Amino acid sequence: MNKNELAAAVADKAGLAKGDAASAVDAVFATITETLSSGGDVRVLGFGNFVVQQRAATTGRNPMTGAAVDIPAKRVPKFSAGKALKEAVNS
Repeated sequence: MNKNELAAAVADKAGLAKGDAASAVDAVFATITETLSSGGDVRVLGFGNFVVQQRAATTGRNPMTGAAVDIPAKRVPKFSAGKALKEAVNS
């Protein structure tokens, strides 16, 4: 399912116009992105958690030359599914 299909499904379930649903979906994604970029977490009970984790700097290897490559530390987003979502997928 892509973003347009998600907006159409939201419009059908909520009884909204497709344009309004698309705006709502965009707003949710923008809010999650802004919160994570500022270092916060987004926790949706029953669905899951969006958090930012710090990935440590490490040394990798170039597969063609075998030379060592320094990989810098960075922050990465992570999603962990909630219990209700896991149960719904596995039932």
